Amino acid sequence: MVLYKLEDFDPDYRDTIQGDDIKGLGVYTESNNEKIGTVNDVLVDDDGHFRYLIVDLGFWIFGKKVLLPVGRTRIDHGTDRVYAIGMTREQAENLPEFNERLSLDQDYEERVRGVYRQPMYGTQPLDTSTPLDASTPVETSRTTTSTPAFNRDTYKYEQEPSLYQLDEAHHQTLRLYEERLIANKRRQKTGEVAVGKRVETETARVAVPVERERVVIERVTPQDAGKVVPPGEANFREGEVARVEIHEETPDIRKEAVLREEVRVKKVVEQDTVQAEDTIRREELDVNAPNLPIEER
Repeated sequence: MVLYKLEDFDPDYRDTIQGDDIKGLGVYTESNNEKIGTVNDVLVDDDGHFRYLIVDLGFWIFGKKVLLPVGRTRIDHGTDRVYAIGMTREQAENLPEFNERLSLDQDYEERVRGVYRQPMYGTQPLDTSTPLDASTPVETSRTTTSTPAFNRDTYKYEQEPSLYQLDEAHHQTLRLYEERLIANKRRQKTGEVAVGKRVETETARVAVPVERERVVIERVTPQDAGKVVPPGEANFREGEVARVEIHEETPDIRKEAVLREEVRVKKVVEQDTVQAEDTIRREELDVNAPNLPIEER
């Protein structure tokens, strides 16, 4: 598989890469924080996956560059450092030099991988007795109990995750969570208003003018009282009676229904703002690193 320098693969990688630019970060040992060198560049495959860090050791006037598989690194953006897992400064100095003028083919890579496949890596010095040369063929038929053979024509980086896969144990991410209040509304019945009718009785009074007749008997003395009347004029009759009818009015009361008023029942919606509160939790970062160089960003 062909490898490319990061900027050759994506000239605008600074705009597309997630996280900070790794180029220029210092490379240190894990055991004693001793600086090994500086990340000069990154080699990626056809899919853009990081495969090697080109580390400039800077021990000579022009500097010596070596290849460091990404699986043997721990990138700490918090301190702007790259830690070489299980490597000492002396081992880094003894790594085969990476020659940018030579072709980076499968033979070359296989020799690089052979160095990092040594047993007990990180505790014993690396075997760098065989120089890296792209023109030297690779013997893949040899096998030992600790170093399996790989076919150069069918090799895939996924076969050796210890070299090419970033170990989550060395690139941990802490997620800090917090709670927040979500304001929703719930419609609930608070009561019921019943509007009905009932019949009440009361005594009503009305004034009705009425007429009542009565008989008034008046006795008067005529002006010609004592005058002698001619004979035959005086007509004395027994039992003569004068009849007068007497009437009176009485109230005639009846009832009728009339519309008194109209009652309209409707609902109106009033807007109001209520304050609600509750206890929420939030996680904070607690860094415990006494006397260690820690920088929070």
